[in-house]
Amino acid sequence: MRFLGRDPKAPADLVAALDLPRGEKVLAIAVDDNTGSTLAACTTELAIVDPEGKVTSRRPWSDVDTGQWNPDIWTLSITWVDRGRGSQYTFKEVETRLPEVFHERVQASVVLATALPTTGAGQSGRVVIRKDLRTGELFEQVVLGRRTSLSDPAVAQAVARASANLRDQVGLPPA
Repeated sequence: MRFLGRDPKAPADLVAALDLPRGEKVLAIAVDDNTGSTLAACTTELAIVDPEGKVTSRRPWSDVDTGQWNPDIWTLSITWVDRGRGSQYTFKEVETRLPEVFHERVQASVVLATALPTTGAGQSGRVVIRKDLRTGELFEQVVLGRRTSLSDPAVAQAVARASANLRDQVGLPPA
């Protein structure tokens, strides 16, 4: 895998299938070894195009909770904020900057974040101020671990405090 330089130019049929709005660009592409689908890291979103040229998924970068690149097995693993099923893509011997662009775009969507102080075993969570990279609008996300629930009064109180603090720091009105 090549880590320096530019990705090959996105094929015209891929760009046409994406039907990108003005100003949107394809920054990096890679074809998944397992499905033959193409991942297109665009300025404001991650898009998946199947081998027939149909866009099967397009999600803004702010939908990504975490991503991890494993160079030993050439695999990008993605978890989503909505707790939907995670995704894995493998790019063996592919010349692409997709892992680096993926990281940069996700980070560009994160403005501020703070971990929640949790007390229960296995509890986790955080409050994040994200930026919609298409509009520039700031918004709040609450990302809770599987064993953490807003129905727990302590969690709800921690979320409210963290939310108020972060919103104040970025100039958003109270929730």
